[in-house]
Amino acid sequence: MNIPVKVDLAVPGRKKWGFFKTLREARKNVLRLIPDVATKQPIISDRFFGARWHMIMHPDAIGRVLKDRMHFYPKSNITRNLLEPAIGDSMFVAEGAHWRWQRRAAAPIFTHRNIANLAPLMSSATEETITRLSNCKGHADLFDEMVRTTFDVIASVTFSGSQEMDSNDVHSAIDQYIDQIARVSILDMMNAPRWIPRPRRIFRPNALRKMKSIADEAVEYRKLHGAKEIPDLLDLLMAGEDPKTKRKMNAAEIRDNILTFIVAGHETTALTLSWAFYLCAFDTDVQDKLRTEAQNVLNGRVATAKDCEKLIYTKQVINETLRLYPAGAFLSRTALEEDELCGRIINKNETVILPIYAIHRNALLWDKPDHFDPDRFGPDKKIERYTFIPFADGPRICIGAQFAIIEAQIVLASLISQFKFEKIDGLDPKPEMVLTLRPEGGVKLKITPV
Repeated sequence: MNIPVKVDLAVPGRKKWGFFKTLREARKNVLRLIPDVATKQPIISDRFFGARWHMIMHPDAIGRVLKDRMHFYPKSNITRNLLEPAIGDSMFVAEGAHWRWQRRAAAPIFTHRNIANLAPLMSSATEETITRLSNCKGHADLFDEMVRTTFDVIASVTFSGSQEMDSNDVHSAIDQYIDQIARVSILDMMNAPRWIPRPRRIFRPNALRKMKSIADEAVEYRKLHGAKEIPDLLDLLMAGEDPKTKRKMNAAEIRDNILTFIVAGHETTALTLSWAFYLCAFDTDVQDKLRTEAQNVLNGRVATAKDCEKLIYTKQVINETLRLYPAGAFLSRTALEEDELCGRIINKNETVILPIYAIHRNALLWDKPDHFDPDRFGPDKKIERYTFIPFADGPRICIGAQFAIIEAQIVLASLISQFKFEKIDGLDPKPEMVLTLRPEGGVKLKITPV
């Protein structure tokens, strides 16, 4: 039985909002800027404060932006303004040659072998989560629990052995950054030049200083004490080298890319798992099928990386969760020259938006798009490219996608095999996006050992 989980994308009368109303809504929840028609059309265009923008939902146009002509569609000024204060010119925001050499240097880090070497830390964090849930008195906020679990993983695989690093400090700094700095500014909405200072990001920089200070200390500690016996992400990044130019990252570049892995690697996986438990709580058939697979494969133990190839339905549930609730639900690019998308002229300097949340729910691309149906990702099903892009696509597809999927499989299968999750009436989470797609109010569920 498939349970509809539709969340309204638009607020009635959104087109009548004035400038300041639109800004307020964007600061609270970027999803509210996506009109409902985006789930029914291949492209929509409009103007905001004189600046023209386009939302594209058609696979051919998405492929053109993300792959065929990606160099003519760099990340937008808004994206860079929100992220550069925290992660500098790391590979996530860098463009051109500076991006290419960093990507080549970092690519070997996320080989299957390296991920498998780090996977025991995922299993260990999962064991600690099972212990906490066993003592939770029948209910818990799965968002809080998953944030703690995935942060334990990313801290272990990034800063292992760094005595100066305190995980609570790092996690607090990330939350402060999202609250203080990663909200859209009025100057961002006006597409003002990037050299014009955004006051909120100047006068409230404590979170950024703290994050960078922690990462700098970890890098220096590792230089002094050497690599771990089993290299972690920091060791691998410090040893990484661009095979073409032989260039290696300096201390600042290592710091910025480590912060990228921390912010992206911990928050996004936690969100995927949180939404997965929410969806399973509303569809007992899916949860029961998932539990049967997990118990048959695991036999009462915690999952490992070797189990993932057998956890087929688990991966289907994760993919369907990523379709309905992609952590990065909104991408934006700036056209560097005139182009044509879906038969529409895109002028130089206009903004092109990929509303992933709407693409994944677009009725032209998906059958019953607002239903939770993991079987649509079954082994015999073919998903058209550029219709499912939770990690983006093309040359700039998320470098840690495989790491995230394996971690999510380990955690989801292990917990589902040992606990039953049920909804609590009146406490349904609502999607809210500032930097990532979070569940407003958390994911509070009843939990029973099985």
